[in-house]
Amino acid sequence: PVPSPQDFVLWSFFNTMFCNPFCLGFIALVFSVKARDKKIDKDLAAADSYGRMAKHLNIAALCLGIVATIVCIALLFMY
Repeated sequence: PVPSPQDFVLWSFFNTMFCNPFCLGFIALVFSVKARDKKIDKDLAAADSYGRMAKHLNIAALCLGIVATIVCIALLFMY
C-alpha cells in the first residue's frame, strides 16, 4: 500500500490563527486544502506537491513568528 500524502491542515490553521507573518499561514492553509482535495480525487502526485508546499510555508511562518516574538520581547525589555 502506498502511504497517503500529508496535508498539514491543522498546522496551517494554527499558523493562520497565531503565527501569520506576511499571510504565510493563510497561504499554507490554502495549499493544505488543495492537497486534501487532490487526495480525495486520488491524484496523489499533486496532493504530495501541494502538501510539501504547505509544509514549507508552515515552517517559514512558524520561524518568522518565533523570531518576531523574540524581537518584540527583546525590544520590550530594552525600553
